[in-house]
Amino acid sequence: MKGFYKNNKIVFILLMMISAGASAAGGAKLMHMEVDLSDQASLQRGAKTFVNYCLSCHSAAYMRYNRMGEDLGISDDVLKANFMFGTDKVGDTMEIAMSPEDADSFFGVTPPDLSVIARSRGADWLYSYFKTFYVDESRPFGVNNLTFKDVGMPHVLWQLQGMQRLTKREHHDGAHHAPGYEDLESISYGSQNEDEYDRTVRDLVNFMVYLGEPIKLKRVSIGIWVMLYLFVLTIVTYLLKKEYWRDVH
Repeated sequence: MKGFYKNNKIVFILLMMISAGASAAGGAKLMHMEVDLSDQASLQRGAKTFVNYCLSCHSAAYMRYNRMGEDLGISDDVLKANFMFGTDKVGDTMEIAMSPEDADSFFGVTPPDLSVIARSRGADWLYSYFKTFYVDESRPFGVNNLTFKDVGMPHVLWQLQGMQRLTKREHHDGAHHAPGYEDLESISYGSQNEDEYDRTVRDLVNFMVYLGEPIKLKRVSIGIWVMLYLFVLTIVTYLLKKEYWRDVH
């Protein structure tokens, strides 16, 4: 019993250390968004944004174009015309034309594959990340990010959002506070207003969540029927039990 409590204490300390480390690495407080994988139009818009702005440098090697088309209601002809720029075979995976060597020379590191980024980072992290770029001339690409400090990539959506700067606000309590997304202000405007850009980011993150677990679309729809089946089965079982025990009572 003494060993049991000792082991539990060690586990508790480790969990606290991991939690503290995650908080320290997380940057600013994350903004929240609701993921809706049932919104096919949102997933289609997100897929379009992904191939136009992300797939130039980042691959999604665990996803095939025809699988995406089947899941999102996109025909092969539309895929070829609007989503496929590096290949003409719908059965190909979503790879980039850039070689790892070229990517390393351009960016100093090979851009990571984004197939499961939503599973590792989470939807709120991605949503916050795409909305918290700001001008920082000390960085190689002229931008930094509140969610991912010292980010090593450009703000690929700047033409849509415009550019922001980080302001230094006075806080009423006089204490030092880490900068948050409320400390960002626009200094130039993109082709979308604030609401339009917010929808673009939500659609993109929605698609990236789907990308990380495509089977979830079918699992959720099947799960609804399973729950209905169990509900009906419960009623039938209860009525059957009453029939069996009627003479006993």
